[in-house]
Amino acid sequence: MRGRFIPVVWTLLRDKKRAERFAIVFLRLALGAAFLSGIASRFGWYGMDTGYGNFANFVRYTAEVNSFMPPSTIPFLAWAATIAEFGFGAALVLGLWPRIVAFGSALLLALFGIAMAISFGIHSPLDYSVFSACAGALLLAVRAEGTREQQESQGFVK
Repeated sequence: MRGRFIPVVWTLLRDKKRAERFAIVFLRLALGAAFLSGIASRFGWYGMDTGYGNFANFVRYTAEVNSFMPPSTIPFLAWAATIAEFGFGAALVLGLWPRIVAFGSALLLALFGIAMAISFGIHSPLDYSVFSACAGALLLAVRAEGTREQQESQGFVK
């Protein structure tokens, strides 16, 4: 493993364009996988003892994060977050509509981080790197170019 890893790192250090493409693809896949992992957790696909375990637990967590919202809005917020995370996660992994999806992801993460800060204090979104992920999504949106050729050269689409 080490014998193959060093040349790859060396190549990335020497070739800025290749390193940028790698970083963009890695960021896109990491954000997408994080969204999809949250979906898997709230539907119990990791097991009942891991993460939320089931959707009812996720709805309870949604109520905690959005403690300032009326209780009647919580089921809507839980489903809206689930649908948005699934859509953004799948689109990020597949490289679809990179600029729009990245901006949407950043907005969703910013709203989540702000809600966490209001309900639990600023340390909570910082501890869970919500604002870091938001910044990554913004960077991804800024780096996304308009034409398909530009997106292919940057690793957004295949």
